[in-house]
Amino acid sequence: EGCEAVLSRQYSSSSIRDTIETILEKREQSVVGAFTTRQLVGEEPRLTDFVSRSPSMRAFMNVVQRVVESDVSLLILGETGVGKERLARAIHAEGPRYAGPFIAVNCGALPESLLESELFGHEKGSFTGATRSRRGCFEMAHKGTVFLDEIGELESHLQVKLLRVLQDREVQRVGGEAPVKVDVRIMAATNHNLEEDIQRGVFRKDLYYRLSVVSLTVPPLRER
Repeated sequence: EGCEAVLSRQYSSSSIRDTIETILEKREQSVVGAFTTRQLVGEEPRLTDFVSRSPSMRAFMNVVQRVVESDVSLLILGETGVGKERLARAIHAEGPRYAGPFIAVNCGALPESLLESELFGHEKGSFTGATRSRRGCFEMAHKGTVFLDEIGELESHLQVKLLRVLQDREVQRVGGEAPVKVDVRIMAATNHNLEEDIQRGVFRKDLYYRLSVVSLTVPPLRER
């Protein structure tokens, strides 16, 4: 895989430690990058991608057209494989925030500790390997959209932090003291039944209502 650094006994222990921490941080970011996608110019899905002769799909897209110009939080529901993220990207591309970034995070694909840093950022020295401050997805998506896939997998204490973003439009970095204001539209998706998760006590009711200002259930492929 190649050489990351060349070390010898001539280096001080602090220099060796700093080098190793830098390598570990780069590897952590490469793991995170495998599960985090950012929209590329010229590759935006469009709502026309969902054109169908299916009556259920035509009715669904009529509802979608009414929320495209809105800036409210959006919860996209549906079975695996129905195109929830593609729909979110299309809504972003044709909505008022089209010129801003679209950042997607799979909440079920990262360990809890990495996910918290990926979403909210961290300050230098806030944990082992944090050799520099780093913005989270909400800060990087300022003036754009954050898409949270598999939102039903989010751990309880991260649900609390996400609720604050929705309520106050600010984030608290890991190890940070001052909140950071953000201007983002939040879209989330899941194939979970979140109402059942609420009854089981694994998903917050207040977060559910904040996320589902508008709720869209994508018709399954067998009905198209």
